[in-house]
Amino acid sequence: MIAGLAAFAVVALVTPLATRWLGRRVFPIIALVPAAVFAVLLIRLPDVLAGDPVVEVVPWIPQLGIALSFRLDALALALALVVTGVGALVLLYCTHYFRDDEPALGRFAALLLAFAGVMLGLVTADDVFLLFTFWEATSVLSYLLIGHYTGRKESRGAALQALTVTTFGGLAMLVGLVLLVVEGGTTSLAELVAHPVTGAAGEWGIALVLVGAISKSALVPFHFWLPAAMAAPTPVSAYLHAAAMVKAGVYLVARLAPGYADLAVWHPIVIALGVLTMVVGGWRALRQYDLKLLLAYGTVSQLGFLVIVTGFGTRDAALAGVTLLVAHALFKAALFLVVGIVDHAAGTRDWRRLSGLGRRMPVIATIAMVAAASMAGLPPLLGFVAKEAVFAALLEAVVAADPWAWIALVGAFLGSVLTVAYTVRFVWGAFFARPGADPTPLQAGSRLIGATPALLAAASLVFAFAAPLLEPLLAAYADELPGAHEVHLALWHGFEPALAISAGVFALGALLVWGRVQVARLQAAVSPLVDSARGYLGVVSVVDRLAAAVTTAIQHRGLPGYLAIIVAVFIGGLGTATVMNTSWPDGIRLWDHPAQPFLALVMAVAGVAAATVRQRMTAVLLVGVTGYGLVLLFGMSGAPDLALTQALVETIVIVVFVLVLRRLPKRIAQRNPPVHRVARGVIGALAGLVMGVIGMVALGARIRPTIAEGLPALAIEAHGRNIVNVMLVDIRAWDTLGEISVLVAVATGVASLIFVSGRTGGAPRLDDLDDEFTIDRSQRLQPVPEPASSIRAPRTRLADTEGETDAAGEAASTRQTWLLAGRTLSPRNRSILIEVLVRLLFHPAIVVSVFLLFVGHNAPGGGFAGGLLAGLALVARYLAGGRYELGEAAPVDAGRLLGTGLLLAAGTAAGALAFGGAPLESAWFEADVPVLGTLSIGTSTLFDLGVYLVVVGLVLDILRALGGEVDRQDELSGDEGVAGDDDGIGGDLDALEQGEGPEIAERPEHRVGQGART
Repeated sequence: MIAGLAAFAVVALVTPLATRWLGRRVFPIIALVPAAVFAVLLIRLPDVLAGDPVVEVVPWIPQLGIALSFRLDALALALALVVTGVGALVLLYCTHYFRDDEPALGRFAALLLAFAGVMLGLVTADDVFLLFTFWEATSVLSYLLIGHYTGRKESRGAALQALTVTTFGGLAMLVGLVLLVVEGGTTSLAELVAHPVTGAAGEWGIALVLVGAISKSALVPFHFWLPAAMAAPTPVSAYLHAAAMVKAGVYLVARLAPGYADLAVWHPIVIALGVLTMVVGGWRALRQYDLKLLLAYGTVSQLGFLVIVTGFGTRDAALAGVTLLVAHALFKAALFLVVGIVDHAAGTRDWRRLSGLGRRMPVIATIAMVAAASMAGLPPLLGFVAKEAVFAALLEAVVAADPWAWIALVGAFLGSVLTVAYTVRFVWGAFFARPGADPTPLQAGSRLIGATPALLAAASLVFAFAAPLLEPLLAAYADELPGAHEVHLALWHGFEPALAISAGVFALGALLVWGRVQVARLQAAVSPLVDSARGYLGVVSVVDRLAAAVTTAIQHRGLPGYLAIIVAVFIGGLGTATVMNTSWPDGIRLWDHPAQPFLALVMAVAGVAAATVRQRMTAVLLVGVTGYGLVLLFGMSGAPDLALTQALVETIVIVVFVLVLRRLPKRIAQRNPPVHRVARGVIGALAGLVMGVIGMVALGARIRPTIAEGLPALAIEAHGRNIVNVMLVDIRAWDTLGEISVLVAVATGVASLIFVSGRTGGAPRLDDLDDEFTIDRSQRLQPVPEPASSIRAPRTRLADTEGETDAAGEAASTRQTWLLAGRTLSPRNRSILIEVLVRLLFHPAIVVSVFLLFVGHNAPGGGFAGGLLAGLALVARYLAGGRYELGEAAPVDAGRLLGTGLLLAAGTAAGALAFGGAPLESAWFEADVPVLGTLSIGTSTLFDLGVYLVVVGLVLDILRALGGEVDRQDELSGDEGVAGDDDGIGGDLDALEQGEGPEIAERPEHRVGQGART
């Protein structure tokens, strides 16, 4: 089972790439995965029938008893066969449903395949927290699949609605599972069912779990999300909302029924809501003109029917329930797929605009009628077999004087009558001719598209006759529940009460069809019985208004006011807790080195000055003083790793600040003078005081020995002598993995703020320039004789010093360049000194960064420090040569670099699982090598390499966005600065507006290389 789930994951990952080459022909290939798993499951059938479930367990968090535990018993096998079998057929259907130009086809194929794998994991998971993980994954994947048409508002709204409702139910379910686990003492679902939790914990736990089940299976009052989800493509509706996802709640009810059906809270939720849902769904289905919405409300009704029967709590009801579950998956998936065919052919799903399709599409009409007959419970189809079994089981319970049996039987009867009526409405509306209406024109389509619904409809027919062959598997689960063994699956039981009830259902259903006009008038006159959609929208609207009111109240003064509130809450909350503290330290050591007080004073003065100066650049440099002062403090305290990292980070931060400042006025608060300066100063001073006191109290509040005493031994065990790096890549590698994930998100966010149309590819290279330059890599860059209209640097001149500038430009055009893209800069932006220094220091810096990467386990360094140093080397190349120099220095896509690093780090986390270890468990290889001595290489080194690549990718992406892309936008706009600057960076623009600056060329889009000016 684990291998099967891994196959789903791996193939889903490569599917988008394969779709680029194969188009929609990728669907038959990926359909082989669920088909192969289906075949393997059939091989396991004899073992399961013999009472020997397949169990696979991989320890995950042994301290909490949580494991990757899977159990394939009769119920899990039945659901797994439905998930994989129908999933394979729906994927084949997609081959003919979509066109090659379908947007995001690769993403859709990958998500649909991944969903099949997640559903397989859900129905086979034995650990409750693993089940919950798959449960929430289905919600996320369904959100992405329902919202496939991202350009449509209704698709996005339906996807968000489904995610909100099912996630809310999932959170309630999690609380219930925790209650059951705490009281039951195990996370095994099989054990919790075999030894059920009783008492208040059991009642509350099961009630909360059932909230999750009814929200996932769209029972009242959570039923409204399912019809809205019909905005999804038809294959999604057929698979998720007929055969798979909505069955998750039914499966959970069936799974828990053997252990918890006797609880007092069980039947009021399961039977009452099931009956209400069945009636409400059927009643609403009779009002629909959209064929897909009609089937959606019919699905809501059938889900209520399924919950009634699977949750009733007797052996015969359970057998009937799982039979109905299989039958529903077959006929409802087939009907949804038929609607997709009709929609493609006729261009509409509104049956008021359809006429005569039965004669023009006889094969599709026949398939639909067979599947619809199974839905209505007509013989000789599996739906009839299941419904007869349901009535027989409920009648048996009525005879046994079960008080809930009458409610279930009457509800099932009324719901079945409505099912017959809306089934006729569907068939008649889709395929019969309208009196006086012209036949609906049809578009040609693939003839093979009907193969999948044909197989599903044929299965409904075949399984009806082969019901005795299907019974052993379904009965193996049903036998876990108490009760008589009176019900057996068969197409004909003779004349019995259940058959009489079925006859009554058909008669009343026919009466509703005959009186459909009167029924429609009644429905128009009566308000909906339950309209939870309005309630959902009302709740969302209230939350939106409340959020807007709170936001307005606390953020109406902008960012300063927002920050003031945060800091004030911090002061009030933690300040009060600090005042009430009783564990003050016995003594205070002010410093360890005489220079530390001086450094602290300098940092304090720089911090105060940074808050008071009016020049942005000055403020940035003063903030940098506080950062570099911290570097010295770390160094004096015996923390070279922290000092090195802090120095590199501080330098990178200053560069980023400077890049951003190009888009801001030179002066702080130039247009909006600060207000409440005294109040802000008091708040800032109090925040610093509270934080300092908290630090002092925390250091004096220790009551146990510090864990630092054991870190050297742990570092040696991890084959390292540098405790800091060992902590990052071994002891607390999960934290590091999370942190580099945040870095990737930060890089993506920064780029999304800058790039307008897209961020694919790397920084621009010299090959992207036009023919004004020829590139000879051996001779660096050589200019081509330029036409009179050229705007390149050699012809740039100042209005008042034309001769001098021409001479300088001629000299600049003939001198040797030390950087490849040096001549793309204008002469006034070039510095030969900087070019020489960068040329001499770049490659040594890269070598040192790699050195830091590989020595970090035993000496100061590591992937983070090494990546920062490599990033600084790229910063130098950009500052010296502009964005084209950055492209030449790092001709790679920053996004790919980020993704590769994250994948490498995460791969080492998951790689240990393949060898039976814990996630992120290290493995080491040591060997004695001549000359070099003993070499020791471990998986933590690979993890650190991933960190290195992520950091380099982050710096490269920021340089490309805040540096190169800003340069490009300035060049396209003909702007070298920011309006509003009084001098400095924006001063050139002011001078140009006054006619005092360099002449502007007629083709500003060809101006390059403004980055080095900063």
